[in-house]
Amino acid sequence: MRDEHPRNGSLTGEEIAVVGAGFGGLSAACHLADAGADVTVLERHDHPGGYAGRIERDGFRIDTGPSWYLMPEVFDRFFERFGRKTEEFYELTELDPLYDVRWKDGDRVRMPADRDGQKAVFESYETGAGDRLEDYLTDAAETYELGMERFVYPSRSRLRDMLDVDILKSARAFPLLRTMDDYVGSYFDHPKLRQLAEYKLVFLGGSPYNTPAIYTLMSHVDMNLGVYHPTGGIASVVDGIAELATDLGVDLRTGCPVTGIEPPGPVDDDRFDVETGPGEGSGRFDRVVANAPPPHVERELLPDAYGDREAFWESSTYAPSAFLLYFGVEGSLDGVGHHTLVFPTDWESHFETIFDDPEWPEDPSYYVHVPSRTDDTVAPDGHEAVFVLVPIAPGLDDDPETRRVFRDRVLDDLAEDVGIEFRDRIVFEESACVSEFEARFDAPEGTALALSHTLDQTGPMRPAHRAPDVDDLYYVGAYTNPGIGMPMCLLSGEHAAEAVVEDATGSGIVPSVVPTSTRR
Repeated sequence: MRDEHPRNGSLTGEEIAVVGAGFGGLSAACHLADAGADVTVLERHDHPGGYAGRIERDGFRIDTGPSWYLMPEVFDRFFERFGRKTEEFYELTELDPLYDVRWKDGDRVRMPADRDGQKAVFESYETGAGDRLEDYLTDAAETYELGMERFVYPSRSRLRDMLDVDILKSARAFPLLRTMDDYVGSYFDHPKLRQLAEYKLVFLGGSPYNTPAIYTLMSHVDMNLGVYHPTGGIASVVDGIAELATDLGVDLRTGCPVTGIEPPGPVDDDRFDVETGPGEGSGRFDRVVANAPPPHVERELLPDAYGDREAFWESSTYAPSAFLLYFGVEGSLDGVGHHTLVFPTDWESHFETIFDDPEWPEDPSYYVHVPSRTDDTVAPDGHEAVFVLVPIAPGLDDDPETRRVFRDRVLDDLAEDVGIEFRDRIVFEESACVSEFEARFDAPEGTALALSHTLDQTGPMRPAHRAPDVDDLYYVGAYTNPGIGMPMCLLSGEHAAEAVVEDATGSGIVPSVVPTSTRR
């Protein structure tokens, strides 16, 4: 049962539909219910989470999407907003080392969690780089605090929101609008050190060559704040937030796809018709919050007369898609860590195949997740759960033969570059790629994330929470501000709920206290 926690009641009497139960949708539902609304979440799949799904089969439990638990204070802040604590819902283990990096020339780094160990790694590649790492991470921490306190925790999804004294005080951040690669290069010369500082951009769907350097804050996120693993995987986090939503009175309906959204009429019809089906009928609501991709909402769910932004969506830069492999493996994978990043010594060509000349990469960078190295709940005794992710361009043709050939290439790479060969020990296997992201999530071009964090798609340049041309329709999730990632989507839900309250009452949700402590 939920702890006694007073609601502010500002939305009492409002009936609100949330379309989609990803992190953004669940967060918005919690905030709206806490504000007194009668909230119904309509989720097409059989379980909540959106991209953060799960495979549960033959004793394995494998996350199908996000697998890095970062920025723990954002999750703590979310649960504290409702008088609860993170540890009521799931357990966390801090990882040390944070992750492994394997280069295809045989080189290897195991990144420690402590600062002295991190500095020693950097110093081993370049004289003086250890001290420069200290400076770099100090700057990254300042950028993080600046970004979170002035740009991320406050809702600034409109250009006018940026024109206040706090933002004007942040002019010192403007040099961080150059590219990440240019900025990191001012600290480190060695290409491998630059890769260690820049790989985090994959989490944002960008590259070091098209993402602004303000996202150096991601180095603070992992090297200062730490990397964690929730027991049972990210699915446990989804379960926890869904449990909180239910405790707050949210009606969470799974297996309930939304097939149409009819806005109120111009004269006497002041409610939305939200069609579900087949055989589910429709519901009437005062407001709708869409956690589905805005391009899909405007192209497929709204009537043709609304949301004509086709030129905008066609000119947008979508974040990468991904080729994903999920394995249940008999026996152990000794020597492999929880998180392993595999890089060619020159990764620029891989980014070119994603953003410049879309094609399947010849020499891919990729990520290997083996959560069973830390968590014995995700695989049967004597087995390992393995997840492999290769970033690829959105919109690629992923016909069965192409996928088969690339799958074999990845397994060859794993054997040669990581030293693990398990093809004769696979007890189950599944995959996902562009086609699945298009079919299962209505993702434009099969992106695995959303809109990339290029300079012109950052902050208020991302789609607003208020849908254009449709009063009382709102967007939430990775396509909106503040952007991609589980923590950002949690905050997006808070911001979308604030917009609803503001429109309904003329005042926003009373903000919660931002925790200043960290787990480190």
